[in-house]
Amino acid sequence: MRAMALTGLRQFDFIEKEKSAISNETDALIRITHVGICGSDIHYFLEGGIGGQIVDYPFVIGHECSGIVEEVGRKVTSVKPGDPVALEPAVSCYDCDQCNAGRPHTCRNLVFMGAPGQKSGALADYVILPEINCYPVPREISLAGACLVEPLSIGCYATQLAGKIKDKTLGILGTGPIGLGTLFSVLDKNPTNIYSTDKLDFRNDIARETGAVYSGNPETVDIVKEIRTEVPEGLDVVFECCGQQEALDQGIRLLKPGGSLVIVGIPSEHRISFDVSALRRKEITIVNVRRQNHCMKPAIQLLKQYPEIESRLHTHTFPVAETNQAFDLVANYQDGVVKAMIALGDS
Repeated sequence: MRAMALTGLRQFDFIEKEKSAISNETDALIRITHVGICGSDIHYFLEGGIGGQIVDYPFVIGHECSGIVEEVGRKVTSVKPGDPVALEPAVSCYDCDQCNAGRPHTCRNLVFMGAPGQKSGALADYVILPEINCYPVPREISLAGACLVEPLSIGCYATQLAGKIKDKTLGILGTGPIGLGTLFSVLDKNPTNIYSTDKLDFRNDIARETGAVYSGNPETVDIVKEIRTEVPEGLDVVFECCGQQEALDQGIRLLKPGGSLVIVGIPSEHRISFDVSALRRKEITIVNVRRQNHCMKPAIQLLKQYPEIESRLHTHTFPVAETNQAFDLVANYQDGVVKAMIALGDS
């Protein structure tokens, strides 16, 4: 089978891999149709690694994906050949203390698709995953839409961890795909108002169209001053969705005493810092989000409830032969990109 592999910095090439056969009776063989480009993929593309996860070339990346079930093991009951599915890329053991505590996302033995040293990624004609990682999607959701389920699930989980949202005033700092997914998720919980920020004005426009009452660019305006002018008492919850130290600092300044900072973004630095005096005086709660936990199905429901999610988030599609061009576009934030996808098969 074909796979599109990283063969060097900023370089993808086709390679041939043996098509895997199902060996576990609870596994499914999936024909991949769409792969979304995630920020972590861009780190592998530009830098050859993230922290201690270093790419050993050639390596197939990609973890946001959807496809069609082609074959199933004899004990598989939840999906069948021909089913369109969204795929959960984190494969857990369901036998360790974390899995038994209902936390498969922090499984002691977890392997993640498209992560160096763990599991080959989705930029291939076929993948094999356990049945539990395959989520059927209704026919009204396209396969491109199904590819959005995994990143949307992170916003759903962040919203869940934030606690009661109804009648709260919220901030979302960074309105890329994860931030916009979080925005759609919190809209479903009836907040009073949502204030958002991003350094790309076209993303601020999308956030306002989606439901934010304010969306400002921290490079051109004092977003803390502007938001605190509208909400002098401060925000109840701030979702930091861009992984930037300055956004974390802004979040603390924007929060009211007793507020919560939900860290969704992944900083590129190994350490971040906080104004401890402000944290203590305000008694701020810090919530850290690790991917998602049991939120793939809620994300599918969110897509059904808000069909406009697909058109707002999915801005570009490239054939697999143009993977290099797709990654260049995303890495350089070109052409109004929010979520770019690679199309590997029929949609």
